[in-house]
Amino acid sequence: MIEVIAFVAFAIALAAFLNGRKTAERLEIEVAALKEELKRIEALRSGSPAAVIAEEAADPIAAVENTPQTVKTVEAEPRHRADIKKGDAIFGGPPPPSQDAVEKASRGEPVAARAASVTAIDAVAPRPKESLESRLGARWAVWVGGVALAFGGIFMVKYSIDAGLLSPAVRLFMAAVFGLVLIGIGEFVRRRAMPLVADAFQNAMIPGILTAAGAVTLFGVCYAAHGVYGFIGPVTAFALLALVSLGTVGLSLLHGQALAGLGLLASLLTPALVSSQSPSPWSLFGFLGIAWIATLLAARIRRWTVVPSIANIGLCLWALAYIASSTPFETLPVTLVMLVMIAGVALVWPGRSVDDIAAVPQETADGQPVAAPRTPWQRVMAPPFAAITVTASVSALLTALAMISPLATASGYPVTEFGLIVAALAALGALRAYAVYPALLAAFAAVVGVWSMTALSGLLTFIDPAIPGHIATLAVSGQTAMLTSMALSVVFIALGAVANHLHRTGQPPLATIWAAIMAIVPFALTGMSFLMTGNLTFDLPHGLFAIAAGLVLLGLAEWFSRSNVSIEKRDLPQAFLVAGSLGLFVIALHALTDGVATTILIALLGAAYVAATRLRPWVALPWMMVGAAIVVLARIAWEPTIVGPQNLATTPVFNALLAGYGIPALLLVLSAFELRRWPDLRVRNLLQALASLFALLTVAILVRHAMNGGVLDSAVPTLGEQAIYTLLAIGASSIMMTLDRKSPSPVFRYGSMVIGVLSMLSILSAHLFGLNPYFSGELLGSVPFFDLLLIGYLLPGLGYAGLAWYARGKRPVPYVTALAIAGAVLVFVWATLSVRRFWQGQNIADWKGFLQGETYTYSVVWLLLGVLLLVLGSRFNAKSIRITSAVLVFVAVLKVFLIDMANLEGFLRALSFIGLGGVLIGIGLFYQKVLSGKAGAEPAPQVDAEAEPGQTA
Repeated sequence: MIEVIAFVAFAIALAAFLNGRKTAERLEIEVAALKEELKRIEALRSGSPAAVIAEEAADPIAAVENTPQTVKTVEAEPRHRADIKKGDAIFGGPPPPSQDAVEKASRGEPVAARAASVTAIDAVAPRPKESLESRLGARWAVWVGGVALAFGGIFMVKYSIDAGLLSPAVRLFMAAVFGLVLIGIGEFVRRRAMPLVADAFQNAMIPGILTAAGAVTLFGVCYAAHGVYGFIGPVTAFALLALVSLGTVGLSLLHGQALAGLGLLASLLTPALVSSQSPSPWSLFGFLGIAWIATLLAARIRRWTVVPSIANIGLCLWALAYIASSTPFETLPVTLVMLVMIAGVALVWPGRSVDDIAAVPQETADGQPVAAPRTPWQRVMAPPFAAITVTASVSALLTALAMISPLATASGYPVTEFGLIVAALAALGALRAYAVYPALLAAFAAVVGVWSMTALSGLLTFIDPAIPGHIATLAVSGQTAMLTSMALSVVFIALGAVANHLHRTGQPPLATIWAAIMAIVPFALTGMSFLMTGNLTFDLPHGLFAIAAGLVLLGLAEWFSRSNVSIEKRDLPQAFLVAGSLGLFVIALHALTDGVATTILIALLGAAYVAATRLRPWVALPWMMVGAAIVVLARIAWEPTIVGPQNLATTPVFNALLAGYGIPALLLVLSAFELRRWPDLRVRNLLQALASLFALLTVAILVRHAMNGGVLDSAVPTLGEQAIYTLLAIGASSIMMTLDRKSPSPVFRYGSMVIGVLSMLSILSAHLFGLNPYFSGELLGSVPFFDLLLIGYLLPGLGYAGLAWYARGKRPVPYVTALAIAGAVLVFVWATLSVRRFWQGQNIADWKGFLQGETYTYSVVWLLLGVLLLVLGSRFNAKSIRITSAVLVFVAVLKVFLIDMANLEGFLRALSFIGLGGVLIGIGLFYQKVLSGKAGAEPAPQVDAEAEPGQTA
């Protein structure tokens, strides 16, 4: 059976060769016919115009071939005429010559219109679909034949092993000769027959298939000589296998990318097939590096992308396998092969050629587009040959992270090697316009790697195989992690400056990306190093480095402002640099200061950026105050006492809270005032909102501190404390309303209403239910009137009434009505609870019953209060107050008929009804005599602030 397979393989090879000879003969005949056609065209050029017109009408290609340049084109592309004939067939034949063409031909002028029509037909004519016969005969037969030849070589070797007819050396020699013969036949066929093969069958080239089969045979011979028979040692076998694989890669320049892939696969398998008693990583990665370079050079010449991408992945897989299997592993050869890969991508392929491709104009000389236009961001994020750079970057990233992984055991913690790989990858991203993904992945690797180092600092241990049973600490020290983070920060800042110098004019999006990397990476690395390895109380190295790095970023921002780049293209990169400087300065303040000083200095830092707007009109400067305020809020959320509960004094107002909350609030107010004419409305509004928030927060925290004996805790506030917050909200809403009148702003306008609505919601949740002394049992105080009810209900009620009066004509009617109703409800509750205090004392808890005199007094007070509201509503022409009065009187009526009738007896019952009747009659007379006089006059409508002129939303 083996003999039959070998014979069939040889027959397929012979048939392929004979088929190639027949194809060559057929193509020679076609070339001769084309030469005859060219001679006929030359004869037409010397003929009469009438003959030219006739020839044009009969054959459209004649018009195209009326010039010497066209003739040369036909000679260079013999298929052009056939394609035009197909186009004529598709479109129903050539169109007749136009009258203008006839006139030009009669005058002896060249006819170009027909050439344009022929070109159009040639451009739109679809390629005919390939038939099943073509697929089977021209493509699949070739590939199956190549596979058969490869199996034939392998089976020949196997047969020589099983049959034992010849000695092993002779059998291997015959197999090697067979492989060489196949390679020779492939080269012979390529030189003699294949230059004339149609382009449609370039991926089924017979010479490449023959060469691949020969290479596989030689590869099998070399492995059998070492692994089966032991004729040659590991070094010789390795050299022969390497020679075969590299030779295959070299022959791929003649036979195509598929053969290059085969040679690459052989190169990657070679180290796995050759075993050694003392494997050397230098030999392994040295050979892999040479094979990778050879593959890259071949890809550079032929402009391939698939094979070099696979080569990058293969190199990474070998590196990861070596790191995982060797304990400990040597870091230097792995590092060098990664650096070779990065350098090859930067200098060899794609190299500088991609920069040239990116510079090709998107329009022709006459303004016609040659391709679909792409935005600058699309050109940067989708560069040509991205597969090569992405696979190389991912390979370097995975290898570098694997080297410092806790699961990997090296002869020394590879901090330097990791830094070199990351720096080289970042350099590739900075120097090449197409290498945006190497830049991003380098930044990611730096952040993740430094996090791993700082997290494992002083923790990682391993068992040293050289000393059995001895546990040695291998973790990177805190100082080493700090120096690594600082060194990588310097590298990224320097490379970012280089990248911006190279690309800010031609590739603004890439400059923007690098500006973001320059801001984020140093901030992240320095911050992680400080938090995980530094002294949180005072750390001079981290503080000084953060200050220096922040000043460098500010200097680069200044450099941007002085460049000749347009403002639109430099605003965003400049904003990243300014934000990065703020982040580094914040780290420096945390490293060099503590407590309330840090909070105040962060706010001062933001104010300094705002003050810098007098010197530089950078759009990012005001936003730094917003960032500083966010940092201060984060510190307050982390530690509300600013200095710690044990260090906070109990003195009301004049304590650390006043400085920690009040100074940032004051600086925000000053910043908002400084930027009152700044063109960016968004940052102005945001600073105004933050200033208002900090002002309210300052007063609220000081009240909380004073009301709780100098202690800030999470306990529920008392009614007195909650009443102070309500009064503060009323005052803040009034102040913001006044500011809106002076300087119209949506922050003041809507902020005042938001504060008012929130305070009204707190009435429902706290004043009326949660903290109501009737439910909570809280004592009111020993002094009547000047008690808890005064501050808890009457003062807030009067405050809401005053705010509603002040908001008339300035705010929407529903909002004003809600304020008035809130004030009326609080005054009603105050009056009701005051009645209960009069009868029950300072403890008015609900567990006490109701006295008859107390019940009657409620009716009297409610009716009097309703009358008072009616008078006020009439006096101020406030419909909402009059409606509230009517509701209150209606409640009093229900109480008299439902409660007083059932609970009161004797004189009190009669007095209750008499009083109710008198009040109702009085109200009726009031309406008839007082309000009827205004019946003919139109009441002044309440003005909605939304329609008031001069108000801005």
